[in-house]
Amino acid sequence: MAAHGCSYSALLLIICSVSVFIVADSQDTSLSGGHHAAAVEDNPQAATEAAGKTSEQPAVEERSWEATEVEEATLHEAAADKQDTPAPETEAPSPVPQPKDDFQEELVIRPLHSGDIYASFQFRTLWETDFMSGNKVSHYRLFPKSLGQVISKFSVRELHISFTQGYWRTMQWGQPFQPAPPGAELWVWFQDSVTDVDGTWKELTNVLSGIFCASLNFIDSTNTVQPSASFKPLGIGNVTDHRFLRYATLPREIVCTENLTPWKKLLPCGSKAGLTVLLKSEKLFHSSFHSQAVHIRPVCQDWQCKTTSWELRQTLNVVFDLHTSGQGKREWSLFKMFSRTLTEACPLASSSKIYIDITDDPQGELFELSPATPLLSQAMVLGDRRTFSVYDLTQPVTFGTVRSLNPLIRWKSSEGDMLRPLLHAERYVAGYGLQTGEIHTLMYNNHPYRSFPVLLLDTVPWYLRLYIHTLTVTSKGKDNTPSYIHYQPSKDRLRPHLLEMLVQLPPNSVTEVTVQFERALLKWTEYTPDPNHGFYVGSSVISSLVPSIVAMDTNITMDRPLFSSFFPCKEESSFFVRVYTEPLLVNLPTPDFSMPYNVICLTCTVVAVGYGSLYNLLTRSFQIDEPSPGLAKRLANIIRRMRGVPPL
Repeated sequence: MAAHGCSYSALLLIICSVSVFIVADSQDTSLSGGHHAAAVEDNPQAATEAAGKTSEQPAVEERSWEATEVEEATLHEAAADKQDTPAPETEAPSPVPQPKDDFQEELVIRPLHSGDIYASFQFRTLWETDFMSGNKVSHYRLFPKSLGQVISKFSVRELHISFTQGYWRTMQWGQPFQPAPPGAELWVWFQDSVTDVDGTWKELTNVLSGIFCASLNFIDSTNTVQPSASFKPLGIGNVTDHRFLRYATLPREIVCTENLTPWKKLLPCGSKAGLTVLLKSEKLFHSSFHSQAVHIRPVCQDWQCKTTSWELRQTLNVVFDLHTSGQGKREWSLFKMFSRTLTEACPLASSSKIYIDITDDPQGELFELSPATPLLSQAMVLGDRRTFSVYDLTQPVTFGTVRSLNPLIRWKSSEGDMLRPLLHAERYVAGYGLQTGEIHTLMYNNHPYRSFPVLLLDTVPWYLRLYIHTLTVTSKGKDNTPSYIHYQPSKDRLRPHLLEMLVQLPPNSVTEVTVQFERALLKWTEYTPDPNHGFYVGSSVISSLVPSIVAMDTNITMDRPLFSSFFPCKEESSFFVRVYTEPLLVNLPTPDFSMPYNVICLTCTVVAVGYGSLYNLLTRSFQIDEPSPGLAKRLANIIRRMRGVPPL
């Protein structure tokens, strides 16, 4: 009995010590989560070894991230002692598998025929967890906690937000990897458990405004719509109930450093290591085009979709102009673009690569790439097979003996033509005066022999009153009747116009959509501080399945580059394209705001003169003042005093 009692006491002591160690470890983990990136930067080798141990060791408790070898040995000894002793009242918790997460980063560089250069950053964080089950997620490692709490609190199924400065010139630069309109764009799919979608949408915009330091709090019912067909979920699930979808744009939003800083803080390594060291505001905002975006969606892990994960994809696209950058000759390098070179990959990234598009110059006749790399990769991008030179940052041999990577692209010839995009769109306002006008939208189908349908989405503010009976669609001089039209009229000061229609574009044609409108007269309190600058109208959105030149890859589980796997592809013969037109700047009837100033000045003058005179008369006291004698009389009085004679 004594031996059994000692063994039983020893077992309880071991279990208590293990529990205390686990609680302490979970507290240390939660406290050190905010400084994890800094610790990784100081000792990347130790962070890599710790990550390897994390994947090898099983978790002990839900809040503890990893278990050490000492804990496992202690648990095995306790289990062995437990076989020889009676079963205690409390048992050790069974191991619970922790959710797996993964982080990848990529940089794609595409030389343009105009001499400019296009750089696209792709960061993807995958987390095998379930925000929809209602269970509170308490431990965050790679996935940012601020966005995880937003998904849980507001029951978000998908979230897509972008901030763009400049306009993407499709005819000069081709199609971008991730399109975005000028200004700010936000569209969200909510779960079907949300009862008050409008109230949740308003709260969500306010929270995102604080996270990204933007003016998203100005999104309200006057610039929010519910598209019926244009924006389908990009993740798993085929949700067709558009009541849970909200879409809004702020075309006048200015993107600057205060938006870039919180965007970088969402990354696991911040701006300390990996590709993020290149993201310096003094270079990014000195460019022709800059766009940063955040996309959150649930994705499948296998082809049967038995395992799902949450994907956070952060993208940043920038186009550097040859002339405004001060380059005297046509050559680009990482240092000339970003004033930085690369020395290491992000220690938390499982994949870190740089892709340089050499499709237009396979033999090296147009430009020279140095240092040369033997790694080549092919990917199906926007209906075309592209070839890339690959630099793998996880391999030490990539950096060479100088421990620095600075790829250089030096142009040899300016000859060569860019492949025209198959789908392109433009938009402008016609008319004269400040009473009526006309909106023109031009859609170009540059395919020589294939026609395809496009879905056009127009959102027009309420103060431009559309005459929907004047809507016309023409192709090659003939009427082109849309096969589907969804129109929701506006309500003054409550909601905008929403127009969606499905139009078939004939091959090698230009389709024009026109509609007339009338300008409304606003209240004087509804004008902006600079009303003569004009009022912005958001970009039109054109979505289409464009015929592909080569067979597209429909395998969603295949290990593909990040820039070629954003839009899901379900057909081998076509690929999805979304095009944004220019935003419109419309003048409204504006009163002369200098008149109130003139009225105030005149009123104050009249009041000052009238009231001042009356007040002076009522408050002044009058006294009789004898006139002073003349000079002769005063001299005579002086003489009379000297003679002792009374004065006059």
